[in-house]
Amino acid sequence: MKCLILAAGYATRLYPLTENFPKPLLKVGEKTIVDWLIDDIAASGAVDEFIVISNHKFAHCFDDWAAQRAGNLKITVVDDGTEPNETRLGAVKDIQYVIDKCSIDDDMLVIAGDNVLDFSLQRFINYALEMRTSCIMRYFEEETYRLRKCGVVEIDSHDRIISMEEKPENPRAHWCCPPFYYYTRSDTRLVRQGILAGCGTDAPGSFVAWLSKQVPVHAMEMPGSRYDIGNLESYKEVCETYKGITE
Repeated sequence: MKCLILAAGYATRLYPLTENFPKPLLKVGEKTIVDWLIDDIAASGAVDEFIVISNHKFAHCFDDWAAQRAGNLKITVVDDGTEPNETRLGAVKDIQYVIDKCSIDDDMLVIAGDNVLDFSLQRFINYALEMRTSCIMRYFEEETYRLRKCGVVEIDSHDRIISMEEKPENPRAHWCCPPFYYYTRSDTRLVRQGILAGCGTDAPGSFVAWLSKQVPVHAMEMPGSRYDIGNLESYKEVCETYKGITE
């Protein structure tokens, strides 16, 4: 299995902190955000390569980080060649770019590189392997204004997705989808088809919304909380929460 870490954004809402430095490499506690994610996933033993896709502006930062990182994990940094923010490919096209660049023909775990979690993603990996389908996670969100800012999913009694919509004006459910996805090998091959069929390409969940109409996709309830670092205030809050934590 390959783990693709989406890190091609510019984090403009965190300026000046991220004006010349990528958000996933900001430290929370004693480790960078992306190190928290990789260390957790690597412990599952299910991933044989981590691929970080960045934009051209920040690719060298990830190259330096990967070169200095201790351990023997295989980490590949891919530069999607875009700069500035207005020229970004969008998450779904970045995924296809990596599939082509790295000749991926494997199961894929696709995650946003700017989230801090208080639970292990190993449980999600195990769930996906048991279901033998592409999978996402979901969490209950009461507030409509928040539902309008994320992917919203309807599910049946067996966790299978009935419908999914990115940033709906009139949400039909209260299940939000965080940016963590598992694609089976066969479904990884469908990313290009989804793009050609007109699925949205900015938000990573847009491909899943299309995919769930083609093949079974299941949604596991998220077993904890995530910290979405969207601005300076939220970054300060998560740093305070993780102060002194090393593992």
